[in-house]
Amino acid sequence: MIIQAKSIEKSFGPLKVLKGIDFQVENSEVVSIMGASGAGKSTLLQILGTLSTPDSGFLEIDGTDVLSLRSKELSAFRNSKIGFVFQFHHLLPEFTSLENVMIPAFIAGRSEKDARAAAYSLLTDLGLKDRISHKPSELSGGEQQRVAIARALINNPAILFADEPSGNLDSVTKTDLHNLFFSLREKYGQTIVIVTHDPDLASMCDRTLHMRDGVFVDQ
Repeated sequence: MIIQAKSIEKSFGPLKVLKGIDFQVENSEVVSIMGASGAGKSTLLQILGTLSTPDSGFLEIDGTDVLSLRSKELSAFRNSKIGFVFQFHHLLPEFTSLENVMIPAFIAGRSEKDARAAAYSLLTDLGLKDRISHKPSELSGGEQQRVAIARALINNPAILFADEPSGNLDSVTKTDLHNLFFSLREKYGQTIVIVTHDPDLASMCDRTLHMRDGVFVDQ
């Protein structure tokens, strides 16, 4: 079990957003989480990705009790074990595709030679060999998202979290991106947790869980 979350609760002021969530994911599993806006999906994803702390509960990721880690330990754990892909790509506009992908490797303390080789390999694998020296403004939306995925994978994370990853893409590009997630699982054994409103993407996943009012509901 690569993720074990038990009794996760989270409130913002008087609003209780998560009401005792239990959630488990197996290694190399692709799981989607669906639900209406305000159901608690993104809040849960932020907690699973260690970007936010629950008010109570237990969270173990790849054998580590992450809620017991201190701030610096948690940052190092996040950078080495977790990759993120968001609806908006968050690429740095002044850097090329290759440089954007290299940044998390530098944060992890890898050498420039190692980071450059890994970034080049990932971008090539993702069909962007001819776009390596391009800046984000010179890329299509789908290409930008592939660069963001390469950046998320650069440190060989145990888990890839994706929050509405195809929300900004046209239907053809969206289908290509959906297929890409499953090729990542086939090639790298990647575990992926996806928050999505897209039923086509959800239907491709190993499991789909539905949230409503801060809890998972049976379908």
